[in-house]
Amino acid sequence: KLAVDYLHPEVGVTDTGGACFGRNYFSRASAPDMEDDEFADERAEVLAEAAALKQLAVDYMHPEIGVTNTDGAAFGRNYFTRASAPDVEDIELADERAEVLAEAAALKKLAVDYLHPEVGVTDTGGACFGRNYFS
Repeated sequence: KLAVDYLHPEVGVTDTGGACFGRNYFSRASAPDMEDDEFADERAEVLAEAAALKQLAVDYMHPEIGVTNTDGAAFGRNYFTRASAPDVEDIELADERAEVLAEAAALKKLAVDYLHPEVGVTDTGGACFGRNYFS
């Protein structure tokens, strides 16, 4: 539970107990009525920076989401369909590419397993066992 809470800050905190309470320091009788304009501007800047940092944290912690593009001016050149691109690749290069892609797929699976401990480990063989030293 703690690992899930740590790795998913976007979920937030929920309260189910009636014993949780807090004092509101902003609506008390001795609270100041208004804040200065420069403090309000600084607070808005800090909140905007915090929202941007939260978006970066979500992007970093969830690489499976991918990148979305909403700007029509973003473009790229396809180097594989250009006129000067090689037509055929060697068999050795194709085999090496297949090995590299297999390794990349294995590394992606390891990264997803590392970033999502709530998924757990599944056992497919009957020879897997372990000893619990704590109980």
